[in-house]
Amino acid sequence: MGITKLADLIRSDAREAVSYKDINDYTGKVIALDTSIVVNQFRTATPSLSPLTGLFFRTLTFLEYDIKPVFVFDGTPPKEKIPVLEKRAEAAGLGPPRRTGIASAQMRDCVELLKYLGVPTIQAPGDAEALCAGLVREGTVDAVSSEDMDTLPFGAHILIRQLNAKKDSEVVEYSLPKLLDILQISQEELVDLSILLGCDYCDKIPGLGPKRALTLIQKHRSIENVVLHVNRKTHPVPHFWKYKEARKIFLDTPHVPIPELIWTEPDEEALVGFLCHVKHTKEARVRHRMQMFREKRKNKREEREKEKEKAAGIKKQSRIEDFFRVTRKRQQPVEVASPLSGNKKKSKYK
Repeated sequence: MGITKLADLIRSDAREAVSYKDINDYTGKVIALDTSIVVNQFRTATPSLSPLTGLFFRTLTFLEYDIKPVFVFDGTPPKEKIPVLEKRAEAAGLGPPRRTGIASAQMRDCVELLKYLGVPTIQAPGDAEALCAGLVREGTVDAVSSEDMDTLPFGAHILIRQLNAKKDSEVVEYSLPKLLDILQISQEELVDLSILLGCDYCDKIPGLGPKRALTLIQKHRSIENVVLHVNRKTHPVPHFWKYKEARKIFLDTPHVPIPELIWTEPDEEALVGFLCHVKHTKEARVRHRMQMFREKRKNKREEREKEKEKAAGIKKQSRIEDFFRVTRKRQQPVEVASPLSGNKKKSKYK
């Protein structure tokens, strides 16, 4: 779910914090992704296909553009999030959510697939989006790619949405520093605003819309002060409201030692063995996509090299004769004797 209507609020009150880009703008960038969000996207969009197939295609697209993806996996969810996870599982017709950090069979398959694609993975101790945000803050990655807005209250400086290669698809980028500056609030106040809007870790005050919530935070600066000034008849505060626990989850994310991130060339034979012989994907489809991957990556690299040369003014040096047309050559002067003085003078050109 993320943060309820936070994206709408940013577009209306802090539009300068949002920029629209192309996937090419992220060439050479290291991007962290919440794996569960990517998998759920494919599960929803193509329920008849395995999410592994979607992950295979999407990852190759990133690599074609020389984007360096880092996939982060969920660990043990905070106990405050369990009710939300149970509701989502029930709505999707799935079994009860896992309450431990033990990966599901599908996520273990994702790890294996990404290994054969040559892409690094990281296991988070808790929510993957919290670790993704931490990776940005520490400078390990350049941005987080996620459809959930949670990464902003978690402290990710750059959030990217809609990072795909579809035609006419704009990548939407959110800048956290610009957002805080425009709204004139701190990171801690953004967390309190997110809790008022509605997050995964506690209830919200009923009837409190995004505009009103922003105004209250800008004026009173904390949930504690907002509660003192809100009309409790129209906006009843939840009993045993665990907003402090939610605030702690956002602000006190644990530091996790990050392994060295290494990207290698995809192993086509291992991919065929796993996707085709184990997961029963058609081999011709996998082989064809790998061939397309190699060709597209080569072409894009050549295009970028030409653009660099053009930008640097590197081109074939031209001779001056290429700019001026030669008509005829003048003859050289010759010395002749003067019949009157006997002296030699230079004559005119013959």
